[in-house]
Amino acid sequence: MTRKFSLALVTGAADGIGWATAQCLATSGWHVALLDLNGELAKERASFLGEGHTGWACDVTSIEDVKSCVTEIKATYGSIDALVNNAGIADQTVPTLVQDIDAFDRVLAVHLRGTFLMSQQVIACMTEQSRNAEGVRGAIVNIGSIASTGGIPGRNAYCAAKAGVLGMTRALASEWARRGIRVNAVAPGYVKTSLVQKLTEQGAIDGVSIARRTPMGRMAETYEIANAISFLISPQASYITGVVLPVDGGWAALGAPDTVLGPIEV
Repeated sequence: MTRKFSLALVTGAADGIGWATAQCLATSGWHVALLDLNGELAKERASFLGEGHTGWACDVTSIEDVKSCVTEIKATYGSIDALVNNAGIADQTVPTLVQDIDAFDRVLAVHLRGTFLMSQQVIACMTEQSRNAEGVRGAIVNIGSIASTGGIPGRNAYCAAKAGVLGMTRALASEWARRGIRVNAVAPGYVKTSLVQKLTEQGAIDGVSIARRTPMGRMAETYEIANAISFLISPQASYITGVVLPVDGGWAALGAPDTVLGPIEV
């Protein structure tokens, strides 16, 4: 017996890339469970999407929260066909020698522990599900970054966490491929989100310099990342697992000073 994909669970879904992803998936015919630390906003967002979508309060670093949410979502929908591990927080914006260890640990907890806990609980559900027409039981997309493979001075916790997400993606993909579960990652460059806006206001990043360094000459819009995520969980990606898809406007491809790119055309 085969089945159609129907339910996608998105963490950090109340804002930014997560909210854009929830909207993209809903438009594509998925039912979406929106998880966020801000449960009230997640529920508002789900209500905006309409019937068949739900919002849930969840701290992805808490095993109790994660178990409870995944159990209730599975009971509500009957299956969890896709998971997007998007929840994330900003890093410290001070030099290494004055960074706070608790803040360091919190960044790793949200990005890395959260991705692990959500994947662990959802994979347990997926293994009990039948395969679809492409032989897939479920698909997971993790959120990496250009910081997964490149160093950003001072952003120690974020770079470490995002590098870890890529390693975990490959490990999970290899472990579960023969059980019909695909695991991939997208690695965005700089994206126009409230988190990036906050870093800009703090002086941690320079938007003009970022545009100049990016071959496409601008930051990404959230929907552009969402489109890549939507593809990776779709049947069109049925033979893709263990990959990291850069969605960075050419950032990682550039191997020369940005002066070779020429002016940004308007």
